[in-house]
Amino acid sequence: MIVSETKLSSSEIEKWLEGETHSILSPVQAEAKQFRDEMKAAIQSEIEISKMLLDNSTKEIDQRNMRVYNRARALNKLAHLFLERLKKIGIPEQVTYENLNRFAQEAQKVFMVADIDIKNWFPRVSPFFIMDRRKFLTVHEKAKLTLASFNNFLTKEYVKTKTLEEAFGLLTELHSQEKQKENLALQLENMRKERIPLEQKVGELEKRIFELRNQGPISQLKIVQAEEEALSTELRNVLRHLQKPFLKIQALAYQGGGSGLTQDELKKLDEYLEKPLEALSKEEIGYPNLKETLAKIYHLIKQDKLKLKPDKARKAEQSIDDFLRKDSLSEIHRKSIDVVTRKNRLLTSSNMSETMRELSLLEEQLEQSRARKASAETHEAVIERAIVDAQERIQGHKQTIEKTVYSSLGKKIRIL
Repeated sequence: MIVSETKLSSSEIEKWLEGETHSILSPVQAEAKQFRDEMKAAIQSEIEISKMLLDNSTKEIDQRNMRVYNRARALNKLAHLFLERLKKIGIPEQVTYENLNRFAQEAQKVFMVADIDIKNWFPRVSPFFIMDRRKFLTVHEKAKLTLASFNNFLTKEYVKTKTLEEAFGLLTELHSQEKQKENLALQLENMRKERIPLEQKVGELEKRIFELRNQGPISQLKIVQAEEEALSTELRNVLRHLQKPFLKIQALAYQGGGSGLTQDELKKLDEYLEKPLEALSKEEIGYPNLKETLAKIYHLIKQDKLKLKPDKARKAEQSIDDFLRKDSLSEIHRKSIDVVTRKNRLLTSSNMSETMRELSLLEEQLEQSRARKASAETHEAVIERAIVDAQERIQGHKQTIEKTVYSSLGKKIRIL
């Protein structure tokens, strides 16, 4: 037989389920409430009879009758224990299978421990307090019978409706999860609204920074620096055969081995080894300082004081001859002065200072905006994950309720 499917929204399902289960749950829950009240009364009766034991034993203790004294103290202590345990039993206000089952288990433990205490201690109190003990045992046994009936009802009757009752609990959780998902979706929407202006600001800052770096004085400086780098490479290539002689004469000078260089010439040599283009740009027309140093190197090579290999010595001599006699460095010298002058002029210009200040400010703003944007994106990801989790829980609750209804009522529903 094909069972038709009823489609219900989550707001409709609770009312529908109440109508479908009223005839099943109401009688059982009414009986459960009655059992709860009977157990409550039984426990209260046992509390009262325990107080009677406590009061009567206290009176005997106060009388200091040595024949009764020790037994009275034992009964007094026992009554204290009965009261302490009984008062700890949690009596539920809300009637559900889980609440009542927990209540029954607590009462069962208290009564079992009481039985053990009665078996161990009542014979020791005998033959005194015989009437008190009989009254207590009557109330206690009656409470145990009430508990037995209560447990029988729970295990044979109430348990059959447990799953239906749990379905109502799941409905409450379902509505809670749906509300949570709704709130999360609203949070996500607000965060996205806040993030969009941040993205726009980051884009605007990146565009302006790109313009500053690729236009105006910074762009001009990059061009000049590229020229400088190319010219520096060219100069190093031209001076390549003098690299070894430069190092050799530098070593002689620092070791005091007769290089013939003055302190100023040694300082200039250091500059040529470290930054040859910058050193050359500082020379006057005809680069006299370099020529003076080259002439000294030439003589030292001739005297074999630099201990160069023949091939390296020959190439060094040839290069020095070209520089001294043919002024082969004149064009590079002129270009070096020009490029370094233009670079320094750009670096020290007011336009460059203003541009660098603006660039620094914009980069700081960009860093802050990117950090805020990243933080917003992280929070969005967390909320998105929470929405997915809530949706999974919602779907799980819906499926469980649908299965419970089908297995308990034989009716097929789908919660939209």
